[in-house]
Amino acid sequence: MSSATSNVKYTASRAADSKPLEYIARAGFVGYGIIHLLFAWIAFQVAFRGSGQESDQSGALQQLAGNGLGKGLLVLIAIGMVGLAVWQGFEAAIGESGPRDKTAIAERVISGVRAVLYLFLAWYAVNVLRGANASMAQSQENKSAGLMANAGGRWLVGFIGLVVIGVGIGIFVYGLREKFVKHLNTEQMAASVRKSTIRLGKAGYMAKGVAYAIAGVLVVAAAVTYDPEKARGLDAALKTLAGHPWGVWLLALIGLGIGAFGIYCFAQARYRKV
Repeated sequence: MSSATSNVKYTASRAADSKPLEYIARAGFVGYGIIHLLFAWIAFQVAFRGSGQESDQSGALQQLAGNGLGKGLLVLIAIGMVGLAVWQGFEAAIGESGPRDKTAIAERVISGVRAVLYLFLAWYAVNVLRGANASMAQSQENKSAGLMANAGGRWLVGFIGLVVIGVGIGIFVYGLREKFVKHLNTEQMAASVRKSTIRLGKAGYMAKGVAYAIAGVLVVAAAVTYDPEKARGLDAALKTLAGHPWGVWLLALIGLGIGAFGIYCFAQARYRKV
């Protein structure tokens, strides 16, 4: 490794270990938890009240924009999401300490994906504050329609759907096998706190995995049937479930799981290894 590369990595490591960044990242987990609790509340409204509100993260952010207090919280959430994105960007760039094996490389790739997701949520929060149309579902539908209007676009949309299905399965397995535990300072937890935190994380990741897998199936269906309205991501997935008697109860379970993930994020704010 060259001296210049070593210096860059050292500088990045110093920046990643800064206390202000750690505090902002931990605050970001609180904001991420609030988003998921609101997301869960919207899922219940869609299930039992037939709400037409956007049933995804953008819908959760829009709920906060109704009053001054909510808008102030949106500002803090946007800052926290940027903090999480910067932190995960450093994780992707330099990786965590430990063996540099295939698992470590995969973790760095996942950190990069998380960084993009957090920046995306920060951008949406800013758009909501500006009063702009910040619908993830509509954006996904429009992009899918644009792709399917071109030759080979339907194949690309179908492939994207398969990728989303894979991501959903991956998130589900990640939660089922409790792989998230290694990122927590469990030695700092009381036994009861450790047990409840792991249960919340497990339920949350599994619920999100199911939701993403269903969304992926609908994206594939959109490509097959040439129907962009099905390619609305989580919004389409949850509202499709709400349209079936059995689906309402599955949607309610997913809502409970997403709510559990929201509470788990609060635990991450304190116990996550940052």
